Amino acid sequence: MFKHRHSLPLLAALAISVGAAGYAVPQPAQADNMLIHRVQQEKGMNLPTRGMSMAQVEQRYGAPQHKLSPRGGDAKKHPVINRWEYANFIVYFEHDHVIHSVLNTPAGNNTNPAATN
Repeated sequence: MFKHRHSLPLLAALAISVGAAGYAVPQPAQADNMLIHRVQQEKGMNLPTRGMSMAQVEQRYGAPQHKLSPRGGDAKKHPVINRWEYANFIVYFEHDHVIHSVLNTPAGNNTNPAATN
C-alpha cells in the first residue's frame, strides 16, 4: 500500500489525532499554556536554588509556614524527601539540600500540599 516506510509514523500520528468519527481531537493546549506561564513565573522569582542547604534556605527566606512530613527513606533508591511550604512556593529537599522549588499555584496542583501529608 505505502511505498515509503517513513510515511508510516506520520500516518500513525495523524490517526491518533483524529477521532473515530473523523473529527480532529482537541489537543491539551490550555494545559501547555498554563505550564509555560508557570515556568516563566518561576524564572522571574527569587526561589531557593538546587543545592542550597536547609540552613541556607531558612536564613535567606525565613522559617517556613509548614514543614511537611518527610517521604521516602525506605530504600537507597528512595531517599528522604522533605517539603517546606512558604506562602508562595514549596521547597523540596533530598535529605537536607534543595532539589526543586515550585510556585504554590493551582496550575501546579500545589494549593494544599499538607493534604498529601
